[in-house]
Amino acid sequence: MITIIQQRAKCIGCNYCVELAPARWRMSRKDGKSVLLGATDKKGFWSVKVREDELEENLRAAKACPVHIIQVVE
Repeated sequence: MITIIQQRAKCIGCNYCVELAPARWRMSRKDGKSVLLGATDKKGFWSVKVREDELEENLRAAKACPVHIIQVVE
């Protein structure tokens, strides 16, 4: 299992995460920020545990994020 963590409040809505890992990310119509699907919020840090097969695309999403708010932990 891997864990994906997002600091959603700092998201600038660039959409890279959605383009690179569409199975795990969506853009919110309410505030224009990305939503980490299946995640729970703990003091502003949204996290979700996922299977290994999501690792590569989410690593690419984390690397592409211009504000560096996505972390992927193995």
